[in-house]
Amino acid sequence: MLPPITLDINQWAENMRRYLGRALDQLGFKETYSSASQPGVILWDNVNGYPVVSKGGEWRQIVLEDGHANFIKTADVTAALANTAYKITYDAPVGNSGITQGTPASRIVFEEAGEYVLAFSAQVSSTSASTVHFYFWPSINGVDAANSGMATALHQNNATLVTSRTQIFTVAAGDYLEVNYMFDSTNGFLNYTAAASPVPAIPASTLSITRLHG
Repeated sequence: MLPPITLDINQWAENMRRYLGRALDQLGFKETYSSASQPGVILWDNVNGYPVVSKGGEWRQIVLEDGHANFIKTADVTAALANTAYKITYDAPVGNSGITQGTPASRIVFEEAGEYVLAFSAQVSSTSASTVHFYFWPSINGVDAANSGMATALHQNNATLVTSRTQIFTVAAGDYLEVNYMFDSTNGFLNYTAAASPVPAIPASTLSITRLHG
């Protein structure tokens, strides 16, 4: 509320200065009539709960430090049957924000919509002298993501290899992602290696997720 006008003009001016100092520190709210015609205007979108900036005649979300998670698997991942798709269930994430495990725990749920960078890795291993093929791909809401598969192979017994890929995915609020895998032999598995000084533990698989923008 504006300070009331008093007979002491100097005191009123000081009160007004203090009021403006407090008011101008606050971000203005985006209203239904707020115009994005002038670029560079920053407002708070109270409906969606994030700041926006006018750019190109529209309001664009300013991404806050929300939407990140780091998943690891600290156990071997096996396949009961060859040429059969399974899902990786990661350990519970630590230090995550806006991304959680769902039900079942193989589901990774996004609280906010946007584009996310997903960096996936797997340490594949084999107990066969014959070639073993490994396949990985993500699915969103139970539907396989197009052009997202990856494959690698091992050709000797007790061989180990780390395979990885980074991709960008667009999701809606409430969408869930799962990591699928398949081996063409039950001799293949994802290898977790316990810590052995001076080397720290090596996860069987990792999945790092970072939100780019809304």
